[in-house]
Amino acid sequence: MEAFLDLAKDIWDFFKVRKKYWLAPLVITILLMGVVIVFTQGSVVAPFIYSIF
Repeated sequence: MEAFLDLAKDIWDFFKVRKKYWLAPLVITILLMGVVIVFTQGSVVAPFIYSIF
């Protein structure tokens, strides 16, 4: 968990230093899609998720 927090801090520092705030929605969307894939894998909801894509 500590490694994830370090990664999040590094990404936030990158956004601040490079002024790349427009990348934040992209990163958030990718993370949310990853969470959806992980939580729906092998569950009853999986067939409904496939219909979205």
